[in-house]
Amino acid sequence: MRVIDKGCAVGLMLLCTVTAGAQAPSASARATAGVGAPVKAETPAKGLTAKEQAARLERWRQEIRRQLYIPAKLPALEAKIWSTFSPTEGVLADRVTYRTLDGMLVPAIVYRPDPRMMHWKGKLPGIVVVNGHGGDKFSWYAFYSGMLFAKAGAVVVTYDPIGEGERNIEKKSRAGSHDAWVDPPAGLPRTDWGQRLAGLMQVDAMQAGQYLAQQPEVDPKRIAMVGYSMGAFITGITGAIDPQIHAVVLSGGGVYDGPGGYFDANPLPCQSPPYRSLSVLGDRGAILFALNAARGPMYVMNGSDDTVMDIAHHQQDWFDQVRARAVAIRGTDKDMFTTVFYPGISHRTSWVNRDGVEWLEKQLHFALWTEKEIEDAPTTHVSTWAKANGVFLDKNYIREDREGGLDALGNDFPGLKREDLMVLPEQDWLAAKGSLTYEAWASKAKAAETQAAGRR
Repeated sequence: MRVIDKGCAVGLMLLCTVTAGAQAPSASARATAGVGAPVKAETPAKGLTAKEQAARLERWRQEIRRQLYIPAKLPALEAKIWSTFSPTEGVLADRVTYRTLDGMLVPAIVYRPDPRMMHWKGKLPGIVVVNGHGGDKFSWYAFYSGMLFAKAGAVVVTYDPIGEGERNIEKKSRAGSHDAWVDPPAGLPRTDWGQRLAGLMQVDAMQAGQYLAQQPEVDPKRIAMVGYSMGAFITGITGAIDPQIHAVVLSGGGVYDGPGGYFDANPLPCQSPPYRSLSVLGDRGAILFALNAARGPMYVMNGSDDTVMDIAHHQQDWFDQVRARAVAIRGTDKDMFTTVFYPGISHRTSWVNRDGVEWLEKQLHFALWTEKEIEDAPTTHVSTWAKANGVFLDKNYIREDREGGLDALGNDFPGLKREDLMVLPEQDWLAAKGSLTYEAWASKAKAAETQAAGRR
Protein backbone atom coordinates (compact mmCIF):
# COMPACT_ATOMS: atom_id res chain seq x y z
CA MET A 1 0.00 0.00 0.00
CA ARG A 2 1.29 3.45 -0.91
CA VAL A 3 0.20 6.22 1.44
CA ILE A 4 0.77 9.93 0.80
CA ASP A 5 -0.19 12.99 2.78
CA LYS A 6 -3.19 13.82 0.57
CA GLY A 7 -5.27 10.89 1.70
CA CYS A 8 -3.80 8.21 -0.55
CA ALA A 9 -5.13 4.70 -0.33
CA VAL A 10 -4.57 1.55 -2.25
CA GLY A 11 -7.37 1.18 -4.76
CA LEU A 12 -8.70 -0.62 -7.69
CA MET A 13 -11.52 -0.88 -10.11
CA LEU A 14 -14.12 -3.51 -10.64
CA LEU A 15 -16.63 -4.47 -13.25
CA CYS A 16 -20.10 -5.78 -12.52
CA THR A 17 -23.20 -7.25 -14.19
CA VAL A 18 -26.87 -8.12 -14.39
CA THR A 19 -29.00 -10.24 -16.68
CA ALA A 20 -28.42 -9.52 -20.36
CA GLY A 21 -31.50 -8.20 -22.13
CA ALA A 22 -32.80 -6.14 -19.21
CA GLN A 23 -34.16 -2.65 -19.80
CA ALA A 24 -32.37 0.53 -18.80
CA PRO A 25 -32.43 0.94 -14.99
CA SER A 26 -34.27 3.83 -13.45
CA ALA A 27 -32.56 6.82 -11.84
CA SER A 28 -33.96 5.78 -8.46
CA ALA A 29 -32.48 2.29 -8.84
CA ARG A 30 -29.11 3.78 -9.64
CA ALA A 31 -29.26 6.17 -6.68
CA THR A 32 -29.77 3.31 -4.21
CA ALA A 33 -27.44 0.80 -5.84
CA GLY A 34 -24.50 1.10 -3.47
CA VAL A 35 -21.69 -1.33 -4.24
CA GLY A 36 -23.85 -4.23 -5.34
CA ALA A 37 -23.96 -7.83 -4.25
CA PRO A 38 -20.94 -9.86 -3.13
CA VAL A 39 -19.17 -11.99 -5.72
CA LYS A 40 -17.67 -15.44 -5.56
CA ALA A 41 -13.88 -15.44 -5.41
CA GLU A 42 -12.01 -16.81 -8.43
CA THR A 43 -9.53 -19.66 -8.21
CA PRO A 44 -6.25 -18.20 -6.90
CA ALA A 45 -3.27 -18.26 -9.24
CA LYS A 46 -1.36 -20.40 -6.76
CA GLY A 47 -3.74 -23.23 -7.58
CA LEU A 48 -2.83 -23.14 -11.29
CA THR A 49 0.25 -23.95 -13.33
CA ALA A 50 1.93 -21.08 -15.18
CA LYS A 51 0.48 -22.41 -18.44
CA GLU A 52 -3.04 -22.64 -16.98
CA GLN A 53 -2.76 -19.11 -15.57
CA ALA A 54 -1.63 -17.65 -18.90
CA ALA A 55 -4.45 -19.44 -20.70
CA ARG A 56 -6.99 -18.17 -18.17
CA LEU A 57 -5.89 -14.54 -18.58
CA GLU A 58 -6.03 -14.82 -22.37
CA ARG A 59 -9.45 -16.47 -22.22
CA TRP A 60 -10.78 -13.56 -20.17
CA ARG A 61 -9.35 -11.03 -22.63
CA GLN A 62 -10.98 -12.79 -25.55
CA GLU A 63 -14.32 -13.04 -23.75
CA ILE A 64 -14.34 -9.30 -23.07
CA ARG A 65 -13.70 -8.64 -26.75
CA ARG A 66 -16.44 -11.07 -27.75
CA GLN A 67 -19.01 -9.46 -25.46
CA LEU A 68 -18.19 -5.99 -26.82
CA TYR A 69 -18.06 -7.01 -30.50
CA ILE A 70 -14.36 -6.16 -30.78
CA PRO A 71 -12.84 -8.12 -33.68
CA ALA A 72 -9.63 -10.11 -33.28
CA LYS A 73 -8.03 -7.93 -35.95
CA LEU A 74 -8.58 -4.20 -35.70
CA PRO A 75 -9.23 -2.12 -38.83
CA ALA A 76 -6.33 -0.63 -40.78
CA LEU A 77 -5.65 2.86 -39.38
CA GLU A 78 -5.53 4.68 -42.72
CA ALA A 79 -4.33 7.69 -40.72
CA LYS A 80 -4.15 11.06 -42.43
CA ILE A 81 -2.63 14.35 -41.26
CA TRP A 82 -4.83 17.13 -42.65
CA SER A 83 -2.82 20.10 -41.39
CA THR A 84 -0.54 21.24 -38.56
CA PHE A 85 -0.47 24.32 -36.32
CA SER A 86 1.41 25.50 -33.23
CA PRO A 87 -0.91 26.02 -30.23
CA THR A 88 1.90 27.31 -27.99
CA GLU A 89 5.63 27.85 -28.20
CA GLY A 90 7.55 24.60 -28.63
CA VAL A 91 4.49 22.49 -29.45
CA LEU A 92 3.05 21.32 -32.77
CA ALA A 93 -0.49 19.97 -33.18
CA ASP A 94 -1.44 17.73 -36.09
CA ARG A 95 -5.06 17.56 -37.26
CA VAL A 96 -5.51 13.83 -37.88
CA THR A 97 -8.15 11.26 -38.79
CA TYR A 98 -7.89 7.50 -38.31
CA ARG A 99 -10.22 4.54 -38.85
CA THR A 100 -12.21 2.71 -36.19
CA LEU A 101 -14.94 0.03 -36.32
CA ASP A 102 -17.54 -0.15 -39.08
CA GLY A 103 -15.52 2.00 -41.46
CA MET A 104 -15.96 5.06 -39.25
CA LEU A 105 -13.46 7.93 -38.93
CA VAL A 106 -12.12 9.46 -35.72
CA PRO A 107 -10.98 13.12 -35.84
CA ALA A 108 -8.06 13.77 -33.47
CA ILE A 109 -5.58 16.45 -32.49
CA VAL A 110 -2.11 15.02 -31.88
CA TYR A 111 0.24 17.22 -29.84
CA ARG A 112 4.03 16.78 -30.03
CA PRO A 113 7.21 18.67 -29.23
CA ASP A 114 8.40 20.94 -32.04
CA PRO A 115 11.80 19.52 -33.14
CA ARG A 116 12.82 22.94 -34.44
CA MET A 117 12.66 24.35 -30.91
CA MET A 118 12.89 21.35 -28.55
CA HIS A 119 15.77 18.87 -28.58
CA TRP A 120 15.81 15.43 -27.03
CA LYS A 121 17.63 12.13 -27.18
CA GLY A 122 16.00 8.83 -28.04
CA LYS A 123 12.30 8.25 -28.59
CA LEU A 124 9.28 9.91 -27.01
CA PRO A 125 6.56 8.34 -24.87
CA GLY A 126 2.92 8.56 -25.99
CA ILE A 127 -0.30 9.38 -24.12
CA VAL A 128 -3.94 8.84 -25.17
CA VAL A 129 -6.54 11.08 -23.48
CA VAL A 130 -9.99 9.46 -23.14
CA ASN A 131 -12.71 12.00 -22.34
CA GLY A 132 -15.48 11.87 -19.81
CA HIS A 133 -19.13 11.80 -20.81
CA GLY A 134 -19.90 14.76 -23.09
CA GLY A 135 -16.21 15.63 -23.41
CA ASP A 136 -14.17 15.69 -26.60
CA LYS A 137 -10.95 17.12 -28.01
CA PHE A 138 -12.39 20.62 -27.41
CA SER A 139 -12.60 20.05 -23.63
CA TRP A 140 -10.14 22.16 -21.63
CA TYR A 141 -8.40 19.18 -20.06
CA ALA A 142 -7.88 17.54 -23.45
CA PHE A 143 -6.03 20.43 -25.05
CA TYR A 144 -4.34 21.41 -21.76
CA SER A 145 -3.04 17.83 -21.42
CA GLY A 146 -1.88 17.92 -25.03
CA MET A 147 0.18 21.07 -24.56
CA LEU A 148 1.41 20.11 -21.08
CA PHE A 149 2.69 16.66 -21.98
CA ALA A 150 4.09 17.75 -25.34
CA LYS A 151 6.13 20.34 -23.42
CA ALA A 152 7.26 17.53 -21.12
CA GLY A 153 8.40 15.50 -24.11
CA ALA A 154 5.55 13.20 -25.18
CA VAL A 155 3.19 12.74 -28.13
CA VAL A 156 -0.45 13.09 -27.06
CA VAL A 157 -3.62 11.96 -28.89
CA THR A 158 -6.91 13.67 -28.06
CA TYR A 159 -10.00 12.69 -30.07
CA ASP A 160 -13.76 13.09 -30.41
CA PRO A 161 -15.87 10.27 -28.92
CA ILE A 162 -18.81 9.12 -31.03
CA GLY A 163 -21.60 11.73 -31.06
CA GLU A 164 -19.40 14.60 -29.86
CA GLY A 165 -17.47 17.36 -31.64
CA GLU A 166 -16.85 16.55 -35.29
CA ARG A 167 -18.60 13.21 -34.77
CA ASN A 168 -21.80 15.05 -33.91
CA ILE A 169 -24.23 15.77 -36.75
CA GLU A 170 -24.22 19.48 -35.79
CA LYS A 171 -20.57 19.55 -34.63
CA LYS A 172 -21.73 20.18 -31.07
CA SER A 173 -19.95 19.34 -27.85
CA ARG A 174 -21.67 18.02 -24.70
CA ALA A 175 -24.42 16.73 -26.98
CA GLY A 176 -24.80 13.25 -25.47
CA SER A 177 -26.10 11.94 -28.81
CA HIS A 178 -25.34 8.32 -28.02
CA ASP A 179 -27.31 8.35 -24.74
CA ALA A 180 -30.66 7.33 -26.24
CA TRP A 181 -31.70 3.70 -26.02
CA VAL A 182 -32.16 2.33 -29.54
CA ASP A 183 -34.60 -0.45 -30.35
CA PRO A 184 -32.77 -3.25 -32.18
CA PRO A 185 -34.27 -5.48 -34.88
CA ALA A 186 -37.29 -7.46 -33.66
CA GLY A 187 -36.50 -10.27 -31.28
CA LEU A 188 -32.99 -9.13 -30.31
CA PRO A 189 -32.02 -7.97 -26.81
CA ARG A 190 -31.83 -4.24 -26.34
CA THR A 191 -28.55 -4.43 -24.46
CA ASP A 192 -26.68 -5.69 -27.54
CA TRP A 193 -26.85 -2.12 -28.82
CA GLY A 194 -24.98 -0.86 -25.77
CA GLN A 195 -22.39 -3.61 -26.12
CA ARG A 196 -21.73 -2.59 -29.72
CA LEU A 197 -21.55 1.07 -28.70
CA ALA A 198 -19.05 0.29 -25.94
CA GLY A 199 -17.01 -1.81 -28.36
CA LEU A 200 -16.80 1.13 -30.74
CA MET A 201 -15.55 3.31 -27.90
CA GLN A 202 -12.97 0.69 -26.98
CA VAL A 203 -11.65 0.49 -30.51
CA ASP A 204 -11.55 4.31 -30.81
CA ALA A 205 -9.12 4.32 -27.87
CA MET A 206 -7.16 1.26 -28.99
CA GLN A 207 -6.66 2.76 -32.44
CA ALA A 208 -5.35 5.97 -30.85
CA GLY A 209 -2.74 3.79 -29.14
CA GLN A 210 -1.98 2.11 -32.47
CA TYR A 211 -1.50 5.54 -34.06
CA LEU A 212 1.10 6.41 -31.44
CA ALA A 213 2.85 3.06 -31.77
CA GLN A 214 3.25 3.62 -35.52
CA GLN A 215 4.89 7.03 -35.19
CA PRO A 216 8.64 6.74 -35.80
CA GLU A 217 9.48 9.16 -32.97
CA VAL A 218 7.39 7.23 -30.37
CA ASP A 219 8.60 4.31 -28.24
CA PRO A 220 5.76 1.75 -28.52
CA LYS A 221 6.70 0.34 -25.09
CA ARG A 222 6.10 3.70 -23.38
CA ILE A 223 2.46 4.42 -24.19
CA ALA A 224 -0.03 5.47 -21.49
CA MET A 225 -3.78 5.96 -21.52
CA VAL A 226 -5.50 8.42 -19.18
CA GLY A 227 -9.28 8.34 -18.75
CA TYR A 228 -11.73 10.59 -16.91
CA SER A 229 -15.13 9.55 -15.55
CA MET A 230 -16.79 7.56 -18.35
CA GLY A 231 -13.39 7.70 -20.02
CA ALA A 232 -12.03 5.88 -16.98
CA PHE A 233 -14.67 3.18 -17.51
CA ILE A 234 -13.47 2.81 -21.12
CA THR A 235 -9.78 3.03 -20.25
CA GLY A 236 -9.92 0.39 -17.52
CA ILE A 237 -11.40 -2.11 -19.97
CA THR A 238 -8.94 -1.11 -22.70
CA GLY A 239 -6.05 -1.70 -20.32
CA ALA A 240 -7.41 -5.16 -19.56
CA ILE A 241 -7.47 -6.27 -23.21
CA ASP A 242 -4.69 -4.26 -24.86
CA PRO A 243 -1.21 -5.28 -23.62
CA GLN A 244 0.31 -2.62 -25.89
CA ILE A 245 -0.67 0.05 -23.32
CA HIS A 246 2.05 0.28 -20.69
CA ALA A 247 0.53 2.60 -18.07
CA VAL A 248 -3.05 3.59 -17.22
CA VAL A 249 -4.48 6.46 -15.16
CA LEU A 250 -8.12 6.51 -14.10
CA SER A 251 -9.32 9.85 -12.72
CA GLY A 252 -12.80 10.15 -11.27
CA GLY A 253 -13.50 6.45 -11.74
CA GLY A 254 -12.54 2.90 -10.98
CA VAL A 255 -15.79 2.03 -9.16
CA TYR A 256 -16.43 -1.23 -10.99
CA ASP A 257 -18.38 -3.07 -8.33
CA GLY A 258 -20.69 -6.03 -7.80
CA PRO A 259 -24.03 -7.15 -9.27
CA GLY A 260 -26.63 -4.39 -8.95
CA GLY A 261 -23.98 -1.78 -8.13
CA TYR A 262 -22.95 1.53 -9.69
CA PHE A 263 -22.51 0.57 -13.34
CA ASP A 264 -25.18 -2.14 -13.34
CA ALA A 265 -27.67 0.53 -12.26
CA ASN A 266 -26.37 3.16 -14.69
CA PRO A 267 -29.10 4.32 -17.11
CA LEU A 268 -26.76 4.93 -20.07
CA PRO A 269 -26.53 2.34 -22.89
CA CYS A 270 -22.77 2.91 -23.17
CA GLN A 271 -22.22 1.71 -19.59
CA SER A 272 -24.79 -0.66 -18.07
CA PRO A 273 -25.14 -3.11 -21.02
CA PRO A 274 -21.41 -3.65 -21.53
CA TYR A 275 -20.81 -3.87 -17.81
CA ARG A 276 -23.61 -6.38 -17.38
CA SER A 277 -22.40 -8.44 -20.31
CA LEU A 278 -19.09 -9.01 -18.54
CA SER A 279 -20.88 -10.99 -15.83
CA VAL A 280 -19.85 -14.09 -17.78
CA LEU A 281 -16.30 -13.52 -16.51
CA GLY A 282 -17.14 -14.09 -12.85
CA ASP A 283 -15.58 -11.59 -10.43
CA ARG A 284 -15.40 -8.86 -13.07
CA GLY A 285 -13.69 -6.14 -11.06
CA ALA A 286 -10.92 -8.30 -9.69
CA ILE A 287 -10.43 -9.91 -13.10
CA LEU A 288 -10.16 -6.53 -14.83
CA PHE A 289 -7.59 -5.36 -12.31
CA ALA A 290 -5.63 -8.58 -12.60
CA LEU A 291 -5.57 -8.23 -16.40
CA ASN A 292 -4.43 -4.62 -16.09
CA ALA A 293 -1.63 -5.63 -13.71
CA ALA A 294 -0.52 -8.27 -16.25
CA ARG A 295 -0.29 -5.40 -18.76
CA GLY A 296 1.46 -2.83 -16.55
CA PRO A 297 1.01 -0.19 -13.80
CA MET A 298 -2.21 1.69 -13.03
CA TYR A 299 -2.98 4.78 -10.92
CA VAL A 300 -6.54 5.48 -9.72
CA MET A 301 -7.19 9.11 -8.66
CA ASN A 302 -10.39 10.09 -6.85
CA GLY A 303 -11.80 12.78 -4.62
CA SER A 304 -13.15 11.51 -1.31
CA ASP A 305 -16.38 13.46 -1.90
CA ASP A 306 -16.97 12.53 -5.55
CA THR A 307 -20.75 12.21 -5.80
CA VAL A 308 -20.65 11.55 -9.57
CA MET A 309 -18.86 8.23 -9.05
CA ASP A 310 -20.52 7.38 -5.71
CA ILE A 311 -17.20 7.39 -3.89
CA ALA A 312 -19.14 7.53 -0.62
CA HIS A 313 -19.76 3.80 -1.13
CA HIS A 314 -16.31 3.13 -2.63
CA GLN A 315 -13.83 4.25 -0.01
CA GLN A 316 -10.45 2.71 0.86
CA ASP A 317 -11.83 -0.42 2.49
CA TRP A 318 -13.79 -1.25 -0.66
CA PHE A 319 -10.74 -0.73 -2.87
CA ASP A 320 -8.61 -2.80 -0.49
CA GLN A 321 -10.98 -5.75 -0.72
CA VAL A 322 -11.10 -5.78 -4.51
CA ARG A 323 -7.34 -5.34 -4.70
CA ALA A 324 -6.81 -8.36 -2.46
CA ARG A 325 -8.97 -10.48 -4.78
CA ALA A 326 -7.12 -9.16 -7.84
CA VAL A 327 -3.75 -9.98 -6.28
CA ALA A 328 -4.94 -13.54 -5.56
CA ILE A 329 -6.06 -13.94 -9.18
CA ARG A 330 -2.81 -12.48 -10.52
CA GLY A 331 -0.63 -14.40 -8.05
CA THR A 332 1.49 -11.30 -7.29
CA ASP A 333 1.04 -7.65 -6.45
CA LYS A 334 3.51 -6.62 -9.18
CA ASP A 335 2.07 -3.67 -11.13
CA MET A 336 -1.20 -3.89 -9.19
CA PHE A 337 -2.87 -0.47 -9.17
CA THR A 338 -2.35 2.17 -6.53
CA THR A 339 -4.71 5.02 -5.84
CA VAL A 340 -4.95 8.42 -4.24
CA PHE A 341 -7.96 9.99 -2.51
CA TYR A 342 -8.11 13.79 -2.16
CA PRO A 343 -10.03 14.82 1.00
CA GLY A 344 -13.03 17.08 0.39
CA ILE A 345 -12.61 16.92 -3.39
CA SER A 346 -15.22 15.81 -5.92
CA HIS A 347 -14.99 14.92 -9.64
CA ARG A 348 -11.95 16.11 -11.62
CA THR A 349 -9.14 15.25 -14.06
CA SER A 350 -6.33 14.89 -11.57
CA TRP A 351 -3.68 13.57 -13.96
CA VAL A 352 -2.72 17.19 -14.79
CA ASN A 353 -1.81 17.93 -11.16
CA ARG A 354 1.69 17.39 -9.79
CA ASP A 355 0.87 13.90 -8.45
CA GLY A 356 -0.43 12.77 -11.83
CA VAL A 357 2.50 14.16 -13.81
CA GLU A 358 5.02 12.72 -11.34
CA TRP A 359 3.40 9.27 -11.59
CA LEU A 360 3.41 9.39 -15.40
CA GLU A 361 7.06 10.48 -15.42
CA LYS A 362 8.01 7.41 -13.37
CA GLN A 363 6.25 5.11 -15.83
CA LEU A 364 7.04 6.85 -19.14
CA HIS A 365 10.23 8.89 -18.58
CA PHE A 366 9.43 12.11 -20.38
CA ALA A 367 12.02 13.17 -22.92
CA LEU A 368 12.22 16.83 -21.86
CA TRP A 369 11.30 17.00 -18.16
CA THR A 370 13.00 15.34 -15.20
CA GLU A 371 11.49 14.43 -11.85
CA LYS A 372 13.23 17.45 -10.31
CA GLU A 373 11.83 19.80 -12.96
CA ILE A 374 8.33 18.44 -12.34
CA GLU A 375 8.80 18.89 -8.61
CA ASP A 376 9.79 22.54 -9.11
CA ALA A 377 7.39 23.42 -11.95
CA PRO A 378 4.84 26.23 -11.46
CA THR A 379 1.12 25.47 -11.50
CA THR A 380 -2.01 27.05 -12.96
CA HIS A 381 -5.26 27.33 -11.01
CA VAL A 382 -7.77 26.08 -13.56
CA SER A 383 -10.79 28.27 -12.73
CA THR A 384 -8.64 31.42 -12.77
CA TRP A 385 -7.00 30.38 -16.05
CA ALA A 386 -10.34 29.48 -17.66
CA LYS A 387 -11.91 32.85 -16.81
CA ALA A 388 -8.87 34.78 -17.97
CA ASN A 389 -8.60 32.90 -21.27
CA GLY A 390 -12.26 32.50 -22.22
CA VAL A 391 -12.16 28.72 -21.73
CA PHE A 392 -15.55 27.05 -21.21
CA LEU A 393 -16.16 25.08 -18.03
CA ASP A 394 -19.67 24.06 -17.09
CA LYS A 395 -20.92 25.84 -13.95
CA ASN A 396 -21.03 22.50 -12.14
CA TYR A 397 -17.38 21.83 -12.97
CA ILE A 398 -15.74 25.24 -12.52
CA ARG A 399 -16.43 24.74 -8.80
CA GLU A 400 -13.39 24.62 -6.52
CA ASP A 401 -14.07 21.05 -5.42
CA ARG A 402 -14.20 19.93 -9.06
CA GLU A 403 -12.15 20.75 -12.16
CA GLY A 404 -12.00 24.49 -11.42
CA GLY A 405 -10.09 23.89 -8.20
CA LEU A 406 -7.27 21.95 -9.84
CA ASP A 407 -3.75 23.30 -9.69
CA ALA A 408 -2.55 21.99 -13.04
CA LEU A 409 1.16 21.75 -13.70
CA GLY A 410 2.61 24.31 -16.09
CA ASN A 411 1.71 27.92 -16.83
CA ASP A 412 1.10 30.37 -19.65
CA PHE A 413 -0.90 27.91 -21.76
CA PRO A 414 -3.44 29.62 -24.03
CA GLY A 415 -7.12 28.83 -24.28
CA LEU A 416 -7.44 27.28 -27.73
CA LYS A 417 -10.15 28.39 -30.10
CA ARG A 418 -12.74 25.90 -31.24
CA GLU A 419 -12.02 26.53 -34.91
CA ASP A 420 -8.34 25.70 -34.38
CA LEU A 421 -9.28 22.26 -33.06
CA MET A 422 -11.46 21.34 -36.05
CA VAL A 423 -9.71 18.67 -38.10
CA LEU A 424 -11.61 18.54 -41.39
CA PRO A 425 -12.31 21.53 -43.64
CA GLU A 426 -16.07 22.04 -43.98
CA GLN A 427 -16.40 20.55 -47.47
CA ASP A 428 -14.39 17.49 -46.48
CA TRP A 429 -16.46 17.09 -43.31
CA LEU A 430 -19.67 17.20 -45.32
CA ALA A 431 -18.31 14.63 -47.75
CA ALA A 432 -17.25 12.34 -44.88
CA LYS A 433 -20.41 12.68 -42.69
CA GLY A 434 -21.39 9.10 -43.48
CA SER A 435 -18.20 7.95 -41.75
CA LEU A 436 -18.22 10.41 -38.87
CA THR A 437 -21.52 10.98 -37.09
CA TYR A 438 -23.33 8.92 -34.49
CA GLU A 439 -26.38 8.72 -36.74
CA ALA A 440 -24.28 7.23 -39.55
CA TRP A 441 -22.75 4.67 -37.18
CA ALA A 442 -26.19 3.83 -35.73
CA SER A 443 -27.45 2.98 -39.21
CA LYS A 444 -24.47 0.67 -39.75
CA ALA A 445 -24.89 -0.93 -36.34
CA LYS A 446 -28.59 -1.62 -36.98
CA ALA A 447 -27.68 -3.25 -40.29
CA ALA A 448 -25.10 -5.40 -38.51
CA GLU A 449 -27.70 -6.40 -35.91
CA THR A 450 -30.19 -7.34 -38.63
CA GLN A 451 -27.55 -9.41 -40.41
CA ALA A 452 -26.58 -11.13 -37.16
CA ALA A 453 -30.24 -11.87 -36.42
CA GLY A 454 -30.52 -13.65 -39.74
CA ARG A 455 -27.69 -15.98 -38.75
CA ARG A 456 -29.17 -16.88 -35.37
